[in-house]
Amino acid sequence: MFFRALLIAAIVCLVYKMIAGRWPWQKKDSTRQQAISRARRLLGINANASREEIIAAHRRLVAMVHPDKGGSSEQVHEANAARDLLFDELPRRD
Repeated sequence: MFFRALLIAAIVCLVYKMIAGRWPWQKKDSTRQQAISRARRLLGINANASREEIIAAHRRLVAMVHPDKGGSSEQVHEANAARDLLFDELPRRD
C-alpha cells in the first residue's frame, strides 16, 4: 500500500513537471524574474554580467538581427528591450 501511494505521488509530480515546467516544490519566479531570465538568454550573458558585457552582447545580437542583415525591426526592438531591462537590474553607482 505504501509503495502504491509513493508511485502515485511520483507520477503526479512528473505530470506536474511536464505541464508546469517546474517541480511542485520549486518556487515560482515572478513575471519580472522570468523577463530578466529571458533577456539574459536572448543576449547570451550570465547573471553577473557587467554593463560592458551587456553592451557587447547587445551589439552582437543587433548586428545579426538588423533589418539590413535579414532580420526584422521587431527583433531589434526585442534586443533593445532586453538591454534596457538588464541595465535596470544593474547595481546603482552613486
